[in-house]
Amino acid sequence: MGAWHELALGFQTALQPESLLFCFVGVLIGTLIGVLPGIGPASSIALLLPFTFSLSPTSALIMLAGIYYGSQYGGSTTAILVNLPGEASAAVTGIDGHAMARQGRAALALALAAIASFIAGTIGTLLIATLSGPLARVAANFQAADYVGLMICGLIAAVVLAQGSLLKAIAMVLAGLFLGTIGTNVVTAGTRFTMGIPELIDGIGFVPLAIGLLGLSEIIDTLASPQDRSLVANRGRARLRRGEARRTLMAIFRGTALGSAFGALPGGGPVISSFAAYAVEKKLSRATPQVGSGAVEGVAGPEAANNAAAQTSFIPLLTLGLPANPVMAMFIGALIIHGIQPGPDIIVKQPGLFWGLVASMWIGNAMLLVLNLPLVGLWAKLLQVPQRFLFPGTVVLSCVGVYSLNHNSVELLVMAAFGVVGFLLRRLAFDPTPLLLGFVLSGPMEENIHRALAFAGGDQTTFFRHPIGASLLVISGVLLAIASLPYLKRIRSRQQ
Repeated sequence: MGAWHELALGFQTALQPESLLFCFVGVLIGTLIGVLPGIGPASSIALLLPFTFSLSPTSALIMLAGIYYGSQYGGSTTAILVNLPGEASAAVTGIDGHAMARQGRAALALALAAIASFIAGTIGTLLIATLSGPLARVAANFQAADYVGLMICGLIAAVVLAQGSLLKAIAMVLAGLFLGTIGTNVVTAGTRFTMGIPELIDGIGFVPLAIGLLGLSEIIDTLASPQDRSLVANRGRARLRRGEARRTLMAIFRGTALGSAFGALPGGGPVISSFAAYAVEKKLSRATPQVGSGAVEGVAGPEAANNAAAQTSFIPLLTLGLPANPVMAMFIGALIIHGIQPGPDIIVKQPGLFWGLVASMWIGNAMLLVLNLPLVGLWAKLLQVPQRFLFPGTVVLSCVGVYSLNHNSVELLVMAAFGVVGFLLRRLAFDPTPLLLGFVLSGPMEENIHRALAFAGGDQTTFFRHPIGASLLVISGVLLAIASLPYLKRIRSRQQ
């Protein structure tokens, strides 16, 4: 059967009343999970997994998938309104999204996030249907040394594209890498930099770090200068200005391409994809306002990327049996529980399940668009709530979300500490985005470095002997050299 005939079989399965019901339940739960900071799809799927035992395998996977990509939709809501990312992948969406909200364009930012997510999700679903095999083969060619090169390239790009000083951006990346090493060593299983605090054995969580650096620091900064940083109520309808429609569309397509590529790679996912898309948009930004100060492409690009990545993360899972991220590992558990062995045979032996899941993703994205667009005006009205009510409510919501992750009170102190750190970074003109990316990539980079050296018998030249990894390292060096030239010229002119 051709791909389109198989996709028709998938829609026949996905349009069954039971499949539609559990698809709707999944995307609704996912949206709520995304809005609430700290919960996340991984922990939610783990909690709900036992409830799927009585369902058919197709219904169970459709619901769990809806939770996953639905959380990518909802995560942008609080990020845009109060700079409080409900989902890790929405951390960079809040930079321009919240800036737009302060300019009275909250409804537009929310609408752009929903539309970008729908377009990217739709394209991602089509890619799964048509390119699962080729994309999976490309992903299978990546080795540990190649992933190291890819991550270094991402970090250098974050340095090059960060706001402000190059040295400050490098300092932020290094700080993020260091913070990511706190906890248990992935190789020796020994603890490091925990300062004797047992709760830090598992390391610092991304959620308390991101909420502190972005959300709480925003509140502290606003309260420190309320005459300059007061919230602006939403004004008028969600309308694009001249030229913004084209910029938005191009950002969506770029974000979708990046997200689709990163999502198909084992070890990739929505978080890295959204950071990469934001970096690209920042580099290409020429119009006013530029990315970082309330640009539409700063919202559309990352939101398209994280949703496309959420969709294409299923490619290595369904075709190779490899989890692209921790959430996909949960799906492997769900498949095994229902007596299905993940891998290439799933398409042949379970065509109804495979293509039904693919078709349900498009249906789920349509449901999410219908759910989210009518709520845009309602969410935007939150900005009209007086600060004396909004800020305490935001802090309480943050505390509940962070504590619900691991029931660990130390993480509340970590969040509060990074709230103060984020405030100081703002005042000292440090861009926290490279720190977050460094933190996200610290663990996977260390793991792949050790794995590559183990495979090569300790030979450190292995990173330059793999064509893919070596090419990425060369690109990283060129980017850093280009970014350093203006800085070196200024030093030379001062010496003269």
